Amino acid sequence: MNIDKWLGLSTEPAIMIAQYGELKRQIPWMYSLLIVNALAVAYTHYLYAPNWLVIYIPVLLIIASTWRILHWMLSRDAAIVDAARARFQIRNATLVSIPLSIAFVGWALFIDQYGGQIEHGHVAIFIAVTMIGCITCLVHLPQAALLVMAFVTSPYVAYSFIQGNRVFIAIAINIALVTGVVVKILLDNFSAFVRLVRVQETLAIEQREAQRLSKENALLAMTDSLTGLPNRRYFFQRLEELLCTGRVSKERFVVGVFDLDRFKAVNDSYGHLFGDRLLSAVGERFAGRAGETLVIARLGGDEFGILITDDVDRAREIGQDLCDVLACPFEIDGNRVSVGCSGGLAMFPEAGSSAHELFDRSDYTLYHVKSVRRGSCALFSLEHETLIRSERSIEAALQGANLEAELHVQFQPIICAETMTVLGVEALGRWTSPRVGVVPPEQFITTAERLGIIHAITLKLFQKALHSLAFMPQAIGLSFNLSAQDIISPDTVCRLIDEITDAGIDPKRVTFELTETALMRDFTAAVSGIKRLRSLGSRIALDDFGAGYSSLGYLHRLPLDRVKVDRSFVSDISKPSGRNIVNAILGLCQTLGLDCIIEGVETEQQLQQLRSLGYRIAQGYYFARPMPLEAFLAWLESGWSAELRLPSENPKRLKSVA
Repeated sequence: MNIDKWLGLSTEPAIMIAQYGELKRQIPWMYSLLIVNALAVAYTHYLYAPNWLVIYIPVLLIIASTWRILHWMLSRDAAIVDAARARFQIRNATLVSIPLSIAFVGWALFIDQYGGQIEHGHVAIFIAVTMIGCITCLVHLPQAALLVMAFVTSPYVAYSFIQGNRVFIAIAINIALVTGVVVKILLDNFSAFVRLVRVQETLAIEQREAQRLSKENALLAMTDSLTGLPNRRYFFQRLEELLCTGRVSKERFVVGVFDLDRFKAVNDSYGHLFGDRLLSAVGERFAGRAGETLVIARLGGDEFGILITDDVDRAREIGQDLCDVLACPFEIDGNRVSVGCSGGLAMFPEAGSSAHELFDRSDYTLYHVKSVRRGSCALFSLEHETLIRSERSIEAALQGANLEAELHVQFQPIICAETMTVLGVEALGRWTSPRVGVVPPEQFITTAERLGIIHAITLKLFQKALHSLAFMPQAIGLSFNLSAQDIISPDTVCRLIDEITDAGIDPKRVTFELTETALMRDFTAAVSGIKRLRSLGSRIALDDFGAGYSSLGYLHRLPLDRVKVDRSFVSDISKPSGRNIVNAILGLCQTLGLDCIIEGVETEQQLQQLRSLGYRIAQGYYFARPMPLEAFLAWLESGWSAELRLPSENPKRLKSVA
C-alpha cells in the first residue's frame, strides 16, 4: 500500500478496473512499437557497432518486451477482474516501466557512439518517437508515463549536452519540450478519464439501485402482502411458463386449488382483523412446505393455488399433506380456532392443455371434495370428467328451460308429535327437464346459483307454492327454502313480499327456511333480508341446525322463530350420546324461546323417543314422503285433518298411507 501511495496510484476500485481495461488494450501496442523501433536502430547500426550492441542486447530487449506483450494479452478481461487484481497489475506495470526505460535509453545512448551523423540522427528520432509513442500508450497510467519521461528524456538531454553538438542539443531540448506538452495533454485526458469513470460509476450505481427497486417492485407485484406468499398474478404467470415448457418437453406437472373449510364462519364470528391474522398464520404454514418444485400462492380470500413440478405421481399425497398441515388448530390472540382445508388437483396434460382447463378442473375437484369429504385432497379423474359433462348438460338444459312448465312443487307434512295433526308443509322444488330428465334438487339448485338464475327459479317455485297453499286448510302453514343468494338480494326479498301480498295469503302462514351457508355468505345483508320478511309477519327458520360449524353463534345473533334440527341426529337417538345431544338442542331452543322441529323421523321408535324427550314438532318419511298437491290433499282426505287427532282405532294409518 505504501508503494501505491508513493506511486500516486488511485485507490478507487472503479478507476483501477477502468485503467486496467485500457492498459490491457494499449500496452501490447506500446511494446510492439518498442520492438519495431529497436530492430530498426539495430539494423542501421549493424555495420558500425559491435555484435553485443546490435544483436545480443536487442534480443534481450525484444524477449522482455514480448514477455510483457504475452503477459497482458493473456491476462483476464476487465469485465471479470476485481479491484485487487487490477491494482496489482497497474502497480507492476508502473514499476516495470522503470528498468525497461533505463534499459532502452541506455542501449540507445551506447549505440549512438557508433556510426555517422545519419546514424546519430536515427538514434535521436528513435528516442523521440519511442518516447511520444510510449507516453501516448500510457495515457491511462500517467504515473508510468511520467516515470518513462523522467528516465528517458533527462538522460538523453544530459547526454546531448555532454556531447556538445549544438544540433543534437537543440533536438534534445525540442524532444523535452514536446514531451512536456504531450504529458500535459496526457494529464488533462487522464483527468477527463477519471471524471468519466466516476460519472459512469455513479450512473451504474443509480442503475443498479433502479434495478434493485424494479426487482423489489416486481417482487411486491407478485407477492401477496398479507401472507407473504406469491399472489394470483405470479401463479398464473408461472402456470403459463410451465405450459409453454410442457408442450415442448411433455413434462407433467400438477395444478391445485385449495380452500379453507370454515374460514367464513371464523371471520364472521371474530371479525376481519382476526381473519387477516388467521390468513397470515395459514401463509406461514404453507410457506414452510413451499419450495422450488412446490409453488403455493394465495389466489384471493381464503383460496390458494399450488403448482407441483416434481414427484407428480405423489401429487395427491403432497396435497393431502397441505390439508393436514392446516388441520391443526391455530392460536391467535388467545383464541384457539380450527379451519381445515380441502384441495383439488389436476395434472397436465391428462386433465387439460390450457391454464383455463387445468384450473377449472382442479377447482371442480375441490368443489366435489367439499361436498363429499371435507378436509381431504383429490386428483381430477374420469369420475370427475363424467360429472362435469353431466353438469354441463344440466347447465345447458337449465339455461333453456321453460320454468313455468318444467318446475313443480312437492309438499312434505310437518306434524305435531303430541296431537298427530298437520301443522304445515315444507315446499320442495322439483325439476323435470325434457332433455335430461328428473334432476335432483341439490344439483339443479347449485347449478342455478352458479349460473346466476337462482332468483328466477326461487320466485317461480314460490309462486307455485303459494298457489297450492290456497287449496289447503287455513291452519296449515307453508315452509319455503331460500338459497344463499336469495336472502342477500334486496330485489328478490322485495319480490317475495309482493308475491305474498298479491296472492292474498296471510304472511303468518309462511315460514322461510335458511341454511347456515346462506347466512355465512353475507351476514349483514342476510340479517337485513330477514328483518324485512319478519316485518311482514312471516317467520324465519334456521334449517339443518347442527350440520354447520357455528350455528350456536347465529342463534343469538339472528331474529329467528324456529330451528330445524338436522336429520343426521335422529339416526343416533338410540345411543346415549346422540340422545343427549338432541335433548341439549331442544333445551337450548326452549331457553331462547324458539320452536324446535326435528327432521328425519323414519320409525315409530324414533318418534316415541323424541316424544319422551319433549319434542312437539317432527318431520320425516315415517309420516309421509314429499308429494304433489293432489296427492297431499288426497292424503289429508284419507284420514287426516289439520284439526283432528289420528283415530285411536287405527294408529298406524298415517304410516301406511305415506
